[in-house]
Amino acid sequence: MTPLRRGNARDHKRYLWILSTLAPGCALLPGQLVHVTGLALFWWIGPILVFVVIPVLDIVVGCDGVSPRDEDYEALSNDRYYRWCTFLFLPMQFVGLAIAGYMWSGAELGLVDKLGLTVTLGIVSGIGINAAHELGHRVERLERWLAKIALAQSGYGHFFIEHNRGHHVRVATPEDPASARFGEPLWAFIPRSAVGGFRSALTLERERLSRKGKRWFSRDNQLLQAWSMSVVLFGAMVLAFGPVVLPFLVLQAVIGIGLLETVNYLEHYGLLRARRADGRYERCSPRHSWNSDRLVTNIFLLHLQRHSDHHANPGRRYQTLRSSDEAPQLPFGYATMVLLAAVPPLWRAVMDHRLLAHYSGDITLVNRKPRRCPAEPSDESGQLVV
Repeated sequence: MTPLRRGNARDHKRYLWILSTLAPGCALLPGQLVHVTGLALFWWIGPILVFVVIPVLDIVVGCDGVSPRDEDYEALSNDRYYRWCTFLFLPMQFVGLAIAGYMWSGAELGLVDKLGLTVTLGIVSGIGINAAHELGHRVERLERWLAKIALAQSGYGHFFIEHNRGHHVRVATPEDPASARFGEPLWAFIPRSAVGGFRSALTLERERLSRKGKRWFSRDNQLLQAWSMSVVLFGAMVLAFGPVVLPFLVLQAVIGIGLLETVNYLEHYGLLRARRADGRYERCSPRHSWNSDRLVTNIFLLHLQRHSDHHANPGRRYQTLRSSDEAPQLPFGYATMVLLAAVPPLWRAVMDHRLLAHYSGDITLVNRKPRRCPAEPSDESGQLVV
C-alpha cells in the first residue's frame, strides 16, 4: 500500500481511520436496513459486524506491522483529522441511542427484534468506552470532557478514573483488578474486574480530593461529573419515551460493560511484571501486554491492539502507536479473541501454551490465581510439567 502523506508525514492508513465510525453507524442502520431489505436479521447488525464480518476480514486482509516513523510523530500528533475521527463517534452514538429508544418504546418490534436491537446498541456502548479510552488519555480539557460524555451510555464513568490512575499504575500485577490471571475464566474475571475497578476508582478519587482539600460532594469530583451525565442521559430517554425504555437502557449498558471487561481480560492475560530488589514492580514494558497487528480490527478499534506501546507511552495518540516485536502476540484480532474468551476451555487451549512459551515454560513468572490450578502441575523448579 502506497503511503499517504499529510505535509511531510506518512500514514498509509490515514483515510482508513474514518471507518472506525462503522461502530456507532451500527446504531443508525438497523431500522433502515430492515425496511429496505425486509430482513429482520439486521436488528442484529452489531454482533454480525463485530463477531462475523470483522473476524473474517481480519483473516482475509491479514496483518499490518508498519509503524509510523519517529520523524513523523509531531506532525501526526498535531493533525486534527485524527481527532475528528474520534469526535464523530459521539454524535452518531447518541443519535443512534435515541433512535433505538424510540423503536424500543413502540409496539412495532417483537421481543426477538428488540433483543437484537439492544445487543447492537450494547456493542456500540462498549466500543464507545474505547473511544472514551482514547479521549481520556489526552491532556486537552475538551477531549477529557468528551471522554466522560462517551461513557454516559454505558454508565461506566468511573472507568475514566480507574483506567488512567489505577490500571496504568498496577497493570500486569496481582493488585490490578483489570489484569486477568493465568487459568482464570472470563466469567470469574468480569465480576472481579468490575467490582475491583469500581472500588479502586472510589479510593483514587477520594484521595485526590483529599489532597486538594475538597469535599466528596463537590463539583470537582470527577466521578460525580461522569455519573451525572449518565443520569441526565437516562433521565432524558425516560422523559422522551417513557419508563418502558428502562430495560433497554440497562441491558445495553450491561452488554457494553461486559464487552469492555472481556477486552480487558485478553489484553494482559497471565502477564506479570517482576519485582525488583526494592520490592517495587519493574517498569511496564511491551512484554506485559498481548498485541495483535490484524489490520481490520486495529482500524475498527483505533489501534487498541497496539496495547504495549500504549502502556509504555500512554500520551501517544492512536495514529502514532507502534508495533512491537517484544510484545507477545495474539493468534487473532481482538474481535475473534473475544469469542474464544467466552468459552474458557477453548481459550486455555489456544492461549495457555502461548503464555508459558512467553516465559520459557517457567510458571512462576506468570500472574496466577492465589492457589495453583489442578491443570497447572509443575516441578520444584517452576517448569511446567507436560
